[in-house]
Amino acid sequence: MARSDYAAQQARIEREIQKLQKQADALLQKQRKPIVQSIIRTISEYGITQEELAPAFEKAARRSAVKSTDSTGTKKAAAPRAKRTVEPKYRHPETGDTWTGRGKAPRWITAAEAEGKQRDSFLIQK
Repeated sequence: MARSDYAAQQARIEREIQKLQKQADALLQKQRKPIVQSIIRTISEYGITQEELAPAFEKAARRSAVKSTDSTGTKKAAAPRAKRTVEPKYRHPETGDTWTGRGKAPRWITAAEAEGKQRDSFLIQK
């Protein structure tokens, strides 16, 4: 297939995508119309004012900033939380090396245990 054939095919596909996007937008507007009318009817039934709605919109805006979506409509991954530091639980008496007690034991602990020492002997006293 020649390069011009690919370009023509890509242009045709892009036109089709634009057409389908317009159809999707029109469908969304059609679905939104009765919902908006229902909201307006409810607001007038209960006598809700703009001053009452403003704080609710601010809360919703803050929540949506945290749970934002990308251009495809899928949720973005939440920002990674800051890792908390864990207090060390064990200390080597000679070198001062520490270990939290989580994960694989360091070499100095495994070597000491191989010599017959108890892990508890390295506990940090508080």
